[in-house]
Amino acid sequence: MPLMVRAGSIVPMGPKVQYATQKPADMIELRVYPGADGTFVLYEDENDTYAYEKGIYATIAFHWNDTKHTLTIDARKGKFPGMLTKRTFKVVIVGEGHGAGIDDAAKPDKTVTYDGRKTVVALTR
Repeated sequence: MPLMVRAGSIVPMGPKVQYATQKPADMIELRVYPGADGTFVLYEDENDTYAYEKGIYATIAFHWNDTKHTLTIDARKGKFPGMLTKRTFKVVIVGEGHGAGIDDAAKPDKTVTYDGRKTVVALTR
């Protein structure tokens, strides 16, 4: 079934899991659909408590600049017990025959090791 995705969308693809706490989302594939600027905020918490109601969670904002072909990963805001302090993002610029479908992309356009600090990733395709 075809799925239409708006230009500028940033779609995270995490590991395949049967339940939320099966394994940490250590590698997240970020699929960027070029053609317009876009933003996305990744939200994470402990998964199994109500601590988020007290502000115990973290967010990471992503911004795609289509003109410059850059993905800005902002500094992480917040924290929670058990949070991954470092993680890997595989960035895929979606195009014909690249990054389409539910399977992992054959080859990411960039692999970024993120440590919570703001990072700007220049991408070409």
